[in-house]
Amino acid sequence: MAEAAVNFLLNKLTSVLEDEVHLLKGVREEVVYIRDEFDHMKSFLRVADAKEETDLALKVWIRQVRDVAYDIEDVLDEYRVRLPHNCSNGFVAFPQRSFSSLAHFNVRNQIASEIKGINSRISRIAEAYQRYRSTYQVIEQDSNSTSITLLDGQGEALLLEEADLVGIDRPKQQLVEWLVTGKFECEVVSVVGMGGLGKTTLVKKVYDDVNVKKCFTIRTWATVSQSFKTKDLLKDILQQLYNALRKLVPEEVNSMNYDQLRLKIKKILNDRKYLIVLDDVWGFDAWNAVRYALPNNYLGSRVLLTTRDSEVATTACTEFPGNIYYLNPLSQEESSALFCKKIFKNDSCPPHLEKISDEILRKCEGLPLAIVAVSGVLVTKDKNIDEWEMVRRGLGAELQENDKLKNLKKILSHSYHDLPYYLKSCLLYFSIFPEGLQIEQMRLIPLWIAEGFVEEKEGHTLEEVAEGYFKKLLNRSLIQVAETTSDGKVKTCRIHDLLREIIVSKARARNFAAIAKEQNMSWPEEVRRISVHNTLQSAHHSLVVPKLRSLFMFWGMDSVNESSKLIFPSGHSPLLNVLDLQDAPFKQFPKQVSNLYLLKYLSLRNTKLKNIPSSIRKLRYLETLDLKQTHVSKLPVDILELKRLRHLLVYRYEKEPNSNNQFKYGFKAMKRIGCLQSLQKLCFIESYQYGNHIMEELGRLRQLRRLGVIKFRTRDGKALCSSIEKLKNLRAFSLTVVNKNEIIDMQYLTCPPKFLQRLYLRGRLEKLPNWISSLQGLAKLCLRWSRLTGDPLFPLHHLPNLAHLEFIQAFEGESLLFKEGGFQRLKFLGLNKLEQLKTVAVEKGALSCLEKLIVEDCGLQQVPSGIENLTMLKLLEFLKMPSNFISSPHLFGGEDNWKDSHMPEVYFTHCEDGITDDVYSLESFIKGENFLRLDTGIKRQKHKWKF
Repeated sequence: MAEAAVNFLLNKLTSVLEDEVHLLKGVREEVVYIRDEFDHMKSFLRVADAKEETDLALKVWIRQVRDVAYDIEDVLDEYRVRLPHNCSNGFVAFPQRSFSSLAHFNVRNQIASEIKGINSRISRIAEAYQRYRSTYQVIEQDSNSTSITLLDGQGEALLLEEADLVGIDRPKQQLVEWLVTGKFECEVVSVVGMGGLGKTTLVKKVYDDVNVKKCFTIRTWATVSQSFKTKDLLKDILQQLYNALRKLVPEEVNSMNYDQLRLKIKKILNDRKYLIVLDDVWGFDAWNAVRYALPNNYLGSRVLLTTRDSEVATTACTEFPGNIYYLNPLSQEESSALFCKKIFKNDSCPPHLEKISDEILRKCEGLPLAIVAVSGVLVTKDKNIDEWEMVRRGLGAELQENDKLKNLKKILSHSYHDLPYYLKSCLLYFSIFPEGLQIEQMRLIPLWIAEGFVEEKEGHTLEEVAEGYFKKLLNRSLIQVAETTSDGKVKTCRIHDLLREIIVSKARARNFAAIAKEQNMSWPEEVRRISVHNTLQSAHHSLVVPKLRSLFMFWGMDSVNESSKLIFPSGHSPLLNVLDLQDAPFKQFPKQVSNLYLLKYLSLRNTKLKNIPSSIRKLRYLETLDLKQTHVSKLPVDILELKRLRHLLVYRYEKEPNSNNQFKYGFKAMKRIGCLQSLQKLCFIESYQYGNHIMEELGRLRQLRRLGVIKFRTRDGKALCSSIEKLKNLRAFSLTVVNKNEIIDMQYLTCPPKFLQRLYLRGRLEKLPNWISSLQGLAKLCLRWSRLTGDPLFPLHHLPNLAHLEFIQAFEGESLLFKEGGFQRLKFLGLNKLEQLKTVAVEKGALSCLEKLIVEDCGLQQVPSGIENLTMLKLLEFLKMPSNFISSPHLFGGEDNWKDSHMPEVYFTHCEDGITDDVYSLESFIKGENFLRLDTGIKRQKHKWKF
């Protein structure tokens, strides 16, 4: 974390030295000195950060470095705030005469004095650095050639004994099968999962299985751990091989170098069928250290590795043929069984403790190590609700203090300490969000950028770099996918509750963030981020924090009526970069916000806001303005002065009367919107007022990755196509006409953006544009009101990445034929309001990956022929169908066919006299039973398919 603060400061100092020379009048040399000193400290911190938990003196030194880095950042930003803000070109081009005023002279003198004082502190820290040089040398040696640490890697195995295993039979059986069967090539089997799932214990049971022992001539087990030394790791494997052969280890092994050890291992294994276990592989270095010593001797040899990083597993199973087993948390039933085994000696839980037990198990989220550790605490308590409730409520504190949970904390903390500094900041950011909240990836990305966590990388946008950070956290099993889109992208994520408790404690200890969810809560004055949960009672205190950089308010039911008490932070927190007021209960734009000159991120999503004042022009650093689901329909022309804007989201959805469809509202586009040339996302602009001119302006926004246009008119098609061809980075494009009879004329587009992934066209199409068939990266296509008459499938069937296809009033023909070999990646198919459609046929080999099929309000007379070919189908829905469509059971193949069906979920409704029934389960109907009316709210949600 200290390295993150220093790196962020160095980037800011470089920016100031290059771009904002006016800030440095009289102090430039001092700033250069600061930059050089921190540049020297950076390499030391990269190693020291990982050691601070075990060296208290070093921990103090690191905290001092972090604090002084924050203080320098504060001084520079305070200087910016206290300079004039009414210049048309922001802070850079202030007239020189403005600096001649007495007020500005005094500001410069004060800033210069503060910087000199900070330099004195840096000198003292530098002296401490000299005293730590010997420590640094030891740490550096350890970093370059660290020893194998068995305790860290085996901690999980030591805590989870075989007696603690629940639900292990199925994963064990699968792993044994992969090891003892298969090809004669050497194969890799990887077991992936977060710390505490019992990977080591599972693999140990597989390793000792009698069938595995019989299958392999020689076996060995190596624990890699976070810290490993290549030579010692190979030496350990070699020694075990000699032991397995019952031979003495030659003395020369101790003096062998890496190449000699590798060749010796290869020689021993070359003519033997071997099994090598690599336990706790943290990164590619460990895998690369071993893999070149493993011969592919075509005897059916195997390598079995455990890791928390799915990227390591994927790489290993790519370089060698192999399989990956993703170890999942225990189910609720399995968790309860393990819980009762540890506390009640296999007896059932007493009735008076059932509810509190369920709540505690929800915290453990199926993590066996957590269940065992928490059970060890509870078994020492009296079996009454009060004592157990105190454990549940104070589980975060227990993790820090209770010896029985110390090993659990250690296992979960390893993943954090193994992260590079830039990912530590990103992970700590999850402490800001309330427990159990599903967090949108697209919410995190701009926040990380605004906070300065994302480093520039040549050839990549900041958003692309941030997405890479997100994937790394996902691959390391630190965050979990909560929901994905139908085309396979991560929509929301979450973090394990117990890991969150550890992250919250680390964030608090480092003054990274504080959580306000209780009245009269206190925290250090220098805290950088505050998150207010559910109540405003503590918000008053939180806002009087002069060094505050980020403020989040998560509004609960208790806070809905407290909006009148809200005090905004402009007077007490002038350095705010991030202000997230999503779901806030107010209708007026808070006028104090306009004085937050350094604000980069402003979210007023899901508020009742209607207007944005012209004073927003003061927010010259603003990068993200999120007004989604507000009632804002027009932006002041002053918004065009915000040249740093990257994300401009102004739209809302409202349900159409007597329909499940949603109507989309955007905002009236400004004539010169093309001057916002940093924009990455622009949604949704209304083109009706200045149509042709606005379409031409869009061509100037060359950085756009997502564009949404509504109220489009046919006559503006040529100008739009000309602009779209210039948007080479466009990934998502949505176009909606002013009314459903308006024609979208996109035939002028001859060279579409080659990276386009998502395309939404809502309007009449005389024919499907020819260029759509050239979009090799297209993953999602939604057509509405198209009223196509020709075959709409032929131009699309070969697209290699198309995962989501939706036709809504888009086809007026009577039949659709999905031909053999077509739509090989499609997972979702939706057919809606195709009134003329009578038949759908699926040839064998078509739609081979389809998982969800929804047919709604169509004229089908029977179930699609060839539907039995859809072997991957998981959910099938026929909604608002004519009554004759479901008039006889033979349409579904009868009861016998249902029993053998691979389709686990089938639901339908039918429409008669304009009245639509609730959702019914097909299974009851096939069995000849009466219709069973389901609770549609619960049932549909339960089976809602998420990609």
